[in-house]
Amino acid sequence: MAIDLNSLSPVQLQALIKNAEAQMDSARKNQIQEVRSKIDALLKAAGLTIDQVYSRRGGKGAKGPKSTVAPKYRNPQNASQTWSGRGKRPLWFAAALRKKGVTAESLLIDGAAPMAAPAKKVAKKAVRKTAAKKAAKK
Repeated sequence: MAIDLNSLSPVQLQALIKNAEAQMDSARKNQIQEVRSKIDALLKAAGLTIDQVYSRRGGKGAKGPKSTVAPKYRNPQNASQTWSGRGKRPLWFAAALRKKGVTAESLLIDGAAPMAAPAKKVAKKAVRKTAAKKAAKK
């Protein structure tokens, strides 16, 4: 059943598109139902459940509920503001570190492990200078 699309008006083409999309949606739902029935039959025959075959947690890219992390740092100005040490530093934490004599360790909540010291970055200028010196020696 070939349809000459050139002979159809824009209104008829739009109706044809809507009908085709509805038919495609129906066919897709039927296909999914058939596959589910086949999978259910295989699982029943093997005496297994879908959770035994496919783990719902863990693995690469698994999206599960995120666990909460205990707070590690507390704002000395407002005790209700805390930070776990993960993610972007909160504004209050960064502002507190700018004050003289305040360190990340001083903001720790009692019993919390200290934050690991960041690795020192090598200045790009120093790297360029040493490379230039080596090239000049040759």
